[in-house]
Amino acid sequence: MSLYFVLYSFFKPRPDHSGRGLIYDLFKDFAYFVNEAKERREKMLISVPYNRIEAANYADRWAYRRNPEYYDFNDLGGDCTNFASQCLFAGSGVMNYPSWYYYGLNDRSPSWTGVEFLYDFLIKNRGVGPRGEETGIENVRKGDIVQLSFSGERFEHTPVIVSVGKAGSPSEILLAAHTFDSNCRPLDSYAFKKVRFIHIKDVGKDV
Repeated sequence: MSLYFVLYSFFKPRPDHSGRGLIYDLFKDFAYFVNEAKERREKMLISVPYNRIEAANYADRWAYRRNPEYYDFNDLGGDCTNFASQCLFAGSGVMNYPSWYYYGLNDRSPSWTGVEFLYDFLIKNRGVGPRGEETGIENVRKGDIVQLSFSGERFEHTPVIVSVGKAGSPSEILLAAHTFDSNCRPLDSYAFKKVRFIHIKDVGKDV
């Protein structure tokens, strides 16, 4: 059997003139299988509370220091989202492989250290790990995430909320962060152009 015949049999259009060959069908079946597996896993998860105290305590402990279990990304663009992920992990107790995890400098998900990637993971996550929603300033709580844009074009900084005083008051929302290392820093002390708040609703865990 010639190579040409094998390739043609994979790619040739079906008799229904849809223009789709066997490769298309294989990818379609694979996508269906992956989606089914994901849905089955989500049905096997339980929802547990996010431990806000543990997240805030971790932030307080390591705000001006570096946990030796994690790489310091200050020399690679900033450590703020890495630190935020560490706090989220302290409050959730579980990572999500392959969507949100850290095993080392060269073995981590983009969402562990990337501002936009972390936002996308938290907002879209329906599986294992912390699950969030974008909310207004009046609904934030200790252990939630803030993201700031200094340029007005993209979000560049990810602090963690360690204390909330009067609801809706930027001066009474206190933050901890790396890169611009700080702890209990008021939100309104930052010169940002845009801000968004991510409220952690719960944590998904395997049964």
